[in-house]
Amino acid sequence: MIEFNDIAKSFASGAIKTEVLKGVSFKVDKGEFVAIMAPSGTGKTTLLNILGCLLKASRGSYLFGEQDVETLNDDQLSEIRNKKIGFVFQTFNLLEKTSALDNVLLPLVYSDVYPSDAQKKAVQLLEAVGLNERIHYKPSELSGGQQQRVAIARALINDPAVILADEPTGNLDNAAADEIMEIFKSLHNQGRTIVVVTHDLGVARQAGRIIFLKDGKVDKEETLK
Repeated sequence: MIEFNDIAKSFASGAIKTEVLKGVSFKVDKGEFVAIMAPSGTGKTTLLNILGCLLKASRGSYLFGEQDVETLNDDQLSEIRNKKIGFVFQTFNLLEKTSALDNVLLPLVYSDVYPSDAQKKAVQLLEAVGLNERIHYKPSELSGGQQQRVAIARALINDPAVILADEPTGNLDNAAADEIMEIFKSLHNQGRTIVVVTHDLGVARQAGRIIFLKDGKVDKEETLK
């Protein structure tokens, strides 16, 4: 599903060149639940942006399915982001003046053809994450955990190949964080491929495998179950 081969990324500021990723290699198979664990400042955000096809590597190859991401143009990368990757962010990234239902429907606006059953599917997804009584609520009327549930439903609306979650519990209290991780585990049990990027070992240990980053490289891996 995902294969990083010697991925490196550097940034230049004038004559100064900083290498953030220094040759990262790993695989994620279809149906896996993988956590990528790294403290702040170790290339986690850069890795996440490459995984999400928001940034290209300076060296190495990134295979997403059978596609070599590094050879794709902007339109092709945009298509992967919209159709094959479901994003869940730490800050939820919901439209504040828009209902939960319309937030979930938003990715479909960029689809080639707007599905005739889009609203029905969005309602079903919100029900699946426990928000059946709040589908018309705006984000300001929802708790942080409920907002993240909306974000998860939105990530699923295009039936993506991979769910990519960036610190999905970072802005939540412990109880809400546990609830969100239970949703991810349920999605994994349904056969979904999930990659969670986190600095929280407690979150990482709820995945099936942890990839530890250190100094811009894979330090070690741990299989949990």
